[in-house]
Amino acid sequence: MLEDLLEGAGRSIVFGIVGIGLMALGYLLIDVLTPGKLRDLIFVERNPNASLLLAANQLGIAAIVTTAIFTSYSDFGQGLASTVLFGIIGIGIMALAFLVLDWMTPGKLGEVICTPERHGGALVSAASHFGAALIVCACIS
Repeated sequence: MLEDLLEGAGRSIVFGIVGIGLMALGYLLIDVLTPGKLRDLIFVERNPNASLLLAANQLGIAAIVTTAIFTSYSDFGQGLASTVLFGIIGIGIMALAFLVLDWMTPGKLGEVICTPERHGGALVSAASHFGAALIVCACIS
C-alpha cells in the first residue's frame, strides 16, 4: 500500500512539473502574440486586458492537462507523452484562435490587448482562447 502511495505521489510530481512547463509555454505564447513585455504589462502596468487574456490561456492549458491526465493511458510513459502532446496541440490551437480573431477584427488584436483601458476585444480574445482549449479537451479520449 505504501508503495502504491509513493508511486502515485511520484507521478503527481512529474505530471505537475509537465503541467507547469506547459503553462510556462502558454505564457511565452501570449508574450510573443502581444507587443511589449507581458511581465511589465501585467505586473508593473497592471493592464487588465493582458491579465484577462493570460488568465484565460492558463486556465485553458490547465483544463487540457487535467483532461489528458484523467483520460491518460494506464502506462505512465504513454500517459505522460499524451499529456505533453495534447498540451502542445492545445497551445498551438489557442495561438491559431488568436491569429484568426486578429484577422477577423479591425486593427491589431495584440495592440488592443495592450491598451490600459478595459477593452471588449480582450474579453472576446480570452473567450476564444478558453473555447479553443475546451475544444481540445473534448477531443481527448
